[in-house]
Amino acid sequence: MSAFRFVVGFEDLWRPPVRPHPRRSETVLASGGDAAGGDRARLSRVVRRAPEVMVKVTGKLRDAGHVQAHLDYISRRGALDLEGAERAVLTGRGDLREVAEDWAALSELARRRAGAPVGVSLVLSMPAGADPVIVQDAVRAFADEVFGARFDHVFVLHTDAPHPHVHLAVCAVGDGGAKLGPKKADLDQWRQVFARALRDRGVEAEATPRRTRGVTLKAERTPLRKIRERHQAGLGDAAWTVRSAYQAVARATLDHANVPAWERRLVARQAKVRKLYLEQARILRQSPIPADRELAMRVEAFVEAMPRLETRRWTMIREVRAAKKALVRARSAAPRERETPR
Repeated sequence: MSAFRFVVGFEDLWRPPVRPHPRRSETVLASGGDAAGGDRARLSRVVRRAPEVMVKVTGKLRDAGHVQAHLDYISRRGALDLEGAERAVLTGRGDLREVAEDWAALSELARRRAGAPVGVSLVLSMPAGADPVIVQDAVRAFADEVFGARFDHVFVLHTDAPHPHVHLAVCAVGDGGAKLGPKKADLDQWRQVFARALRDRGVEAEATPRRTRGVTLKAERTPLRKIRERHQAGLGDAAWTVRSAYQAVARATLDHANVPAWERRLVARQAKVRKLYLEQARILRQSPIPADRELAMRVEAFVEAMPRLETRRWTMIREVRAAKKALVRARSAAPRERETPR
């Protein structure tokens, strides 16, 4: 099989949105962490739309009481056993209290600044349909690789939602006083590790930036989603950030002069993404390997099916304009009062 060749600049599609220090090489993540042949395999997974894994920091645990409350929550108040480092099983709320006290003591010994977290809470998940047992085992392998014995950690599988997910809590102080403070680059690397652990267990999984898939609309942040749901249920006001955004777009138009610079950059970046895919398909079409030519067709179909460019601002503008049109129609349809003669 001939060596797989990317078009110049194609590695940017895999590149995470931020760079850790020190600066990474220009071919970072080209193979997605797999062995030889990973470039072709990863491109094939992406265009097949392999399920994307999620690794999300859900909060920082401030003190022993906060750790205890979180462990109570994820264990369903001790009804579910938690698993710790080296396969240790934690049963009941007494074990959870000991973990909370140990983590707080480590933080105190490390003489961390006031307000520094004692622990970090994470959620790792796959889309609906994934085997929960495999997801749990992949998280076990993930925790072994990322945290090992350096950072104490506990996790538990939840299957009460459509998609299986694992809650993982990690002590923020490790061996030798090492401190855990994950940044965006860490989360990207952790997604890679989790996806690879799933693939090692026979599950199709990927971990790519949104732009790699042509997605431009960010997911709604959890606090804003909860405020929105309360507002829709009549239990509170809309978030002030949402209200101010609607006020801004109510005065906006979609002509070029009023398009923010960040939005123009987004459009240009997505145009580049699509161009790189199509140029890569052209190279694959010239390959003597039938599988490469077939992959070229799938890449072209993938680009054709990419979602249209979208931002939350554009969505709000359409909503405001639709509301204005509906108001004009309602006013025009309302019967006019006749003027009475004097």
